[in-house]
Amino acid sequence: MTDGIEKNVEKTTTKNVKSEVVSGLRDGIPIALGYFAVAFSLGIIAKKAGLTAPLGFVSSFFTRASAGEYGVYTLVAINAAYIEVVAMSLVANLRYMLMSAALSQKIAPGTPWYHRMLMACCVTDEVFGISVNHKGYTPPAYTYSAALISTLCWASGCAVGIIAGGLLPYAIVSALSVALYGMFIAIIMPPSRADHNVLYSVAVSFVLSGLCAIAPFVSEWSTGIRTIVLTILISAVAAWLKPVKDINDGDA
Repeated sequence: MTDGIEKNVEKTTTKNVKSEVVSGLRDGIPIALGYFAVAFSLGIIAKKAGLTAPLGFVSSFFTRASAGEYGVYTLVAINAAYIEVVAMSLVANLRYMLMSAALSQKIAPGTPWYHRMLMACCVTDEVFGISVNHKGYTPPAYTYSAALISTLCWASGCAVGIIAGGLLPYAIVSALSVALYGMFIAIIMPPSRADHNVLYSVAVSFVLSGLCAIAPFVSEWSTGIRTIVLTILISAVAAWLKPVKDINDGDA
């Protein structure tokens, strides 16, 4: 009798896992298509940094961060120091620590620690979005499958972009390189329109970046160091002057 119950439980669990895998793949396909297009433009930048298609695939597969990868490839292109590359990646991708902490509240109690760590490694802006919106607790199988399909397209897009960067005429490559800047503009415009504090921070960052490029002493710093310092200073000042109110604070 007990053996029969255990077999039924095992069959139900297997069925649920398969269902979550299918659901994750279904929700991850639209993300994957968008990733491929963006990563293609990123591959153009990677080509300029000297990366081969296999190397671009591997780096994008394990990184999956447009801003972080763009910063890294830019630093690689100018032969920046390793510490600059690491610092840039840390600053550009710091938000994923907060997303992972938020996602941990959607994981069922009793989920093994290794699943929690792997789910945190799967976090991107879009995968995080669909994972936290999952009805009830978010099972690892759902996040894994969504992350897998989107990551494969992201890495493939970067690799194809690198190949195209070596085959297409220089004029077309230069034009495609602009697409990534368009992506960044598309990222910052909606929150800037919704929140004037974000708009002010973006405007200040543009002005200070230009001034630091020509200012005495500071202009002698590498591009990576200037970007890291400005990112930390501007975000710290903005957080101090205009902190984001906690939803539990009400109107306080």
